[in-house]
Amino acid sequence: MSDMIRDMLKPIPIPSIVRVRQKFDASKLVDPLAALRQELAKPGAIDRIRPGQRVAVAVGSRGVANIAGLTKTTIDAIKSAGASPFIVPCMGSHGGATAEGQAEVLKHLGIDESTMGAPVESSMEVVEIDRLANGLPVYVDKIASTADAIVVINRVKPHTAFRGPIESGIMKMIAIGLGKQKGAEACHQLGFKYMAEFVPEMATLMMKKLPIVFGVAAVENAYDETCHIEVLPAENVYEREVELQKMAKSRMPRLLFDQIDVLVIDYIGKNISGDGMDPNVTGRYPTPYASGGPDVNKMVVLDVTKESKGNANGVGTADFTTRRLADKMDFTATYLNGLTSTVCAPTKLATTLESDELAIKAAVKTCNVLDFHACRLVRIRDTLHLGEIEISTTLLEEARNRPDIEIVSEAPYEWTFDGEGYLPK
Repeated sequence: MSDMIRDMLKPIPIPSIVRVRQKFDASKLVDPLAALRQELAKPGAIDRIRPGQRVAVAVGSRGVANIAGLTKTTIDAIKSAGASPFIVPCMGSHGGATAEGQAEVLKHLGIDESTMGAPVESSMEVVEIDRLANGLPVYVDKIASTADAIVVINRVKPHTAFRGPIESGIMKMIAIGLGKQKGAEACHQLGFKYMAEFVPEMATLMMKKLPIVFGVAAVENAYDETCHIEVLPAENVYEREVELQKMAKSRMPRLLFDQIDVLVIDYIGKNISGDGMDPNVTGRYPTPYASGGPDVNKMVVLDVTKESKGNANGVGTADFTTRRLADKMDFTATYLNGLTSTVCAPTKLATTLESDELAIKAAVKTCNVLDFHACRLVRIRDTLHLGEIEISTTLLEEARNRPDIEIVSEAPYEWTFDGEGYLPK
């Protein structure tokens, strides 16, 4: 990077900060796995599994709370019914859109044959089982299509790029996850404008054509903890998911400041959100078909999680990033997201500076305030963890006036960078 840029950013101040705690509804299930065992024992769940059946358990790539435990509990119940479960990676282009990569994604989540007691059968091969009225093909994982029964596990939450009664949950997992890369590509073919229509339409058709018996749906609170577990018999998936979607929206974490000059995000990654960082939190959406969240003038992302394996989808939604993130970026894996979803802006590389310090200073310089010392800055670890965050002292008075914010460190402190300008991990 040229000395001219360094010299331009050198005098830019980074506001001192304090740590605060945002307070959300923290109610959760004391024992999510016990709750799931109760749900599985209800009519319309394990009683639909027959002895001797081969049962595909479809599991996705998101960082769903308790996902390994939920999967193991489901597998154990299937075994108790006398059936033979196997695990199918239920994801579109994640894991580099390779069979090995998708199995590795699950392994990072604690899901493999040794931990689950069931084999992982990973393949990108699909079969076309039908077409929608508009001609869009409907695909399903070929291995899963040979199963006697299919069970789908996922979290229900608002989608990051469209709005509708059904967004991200069991039906999306069926339509896009079970469809693998080709299914995801087909569902996205005409853009997110129609996703609220295509996801439930494809999923409904697939549930008619495939032996999908039930879904295991989880809802999480604002602290990334399981607050609700429900087993949805196939015929009830749509109506129950509509209600669970409402619950999920009411429990979502958010930033309790409506206007932010600079938002600093330590980590993005596919294990955090399909978009690397959840637009419902940042207010930066990849499409015009979703909205909400704070008004953020400039956004900085500093690093990508190791679990994301170099997939930096979402970095293009930010204004600035670091050389460290750019060096870790797997362009093939990242670009596959845009080529599959047809939304390519998030896969672009944001303006890249040589360090955390310079990237943050660049955001302060360009955030359109007259006095840089008045910059309203918020720093978060990632969009999943919004309980404790850091805010600039310019937001302190506003924070004190809110009953849902607690000041953790009254004394302001300065940012600490190492010799290369990076924040300590």
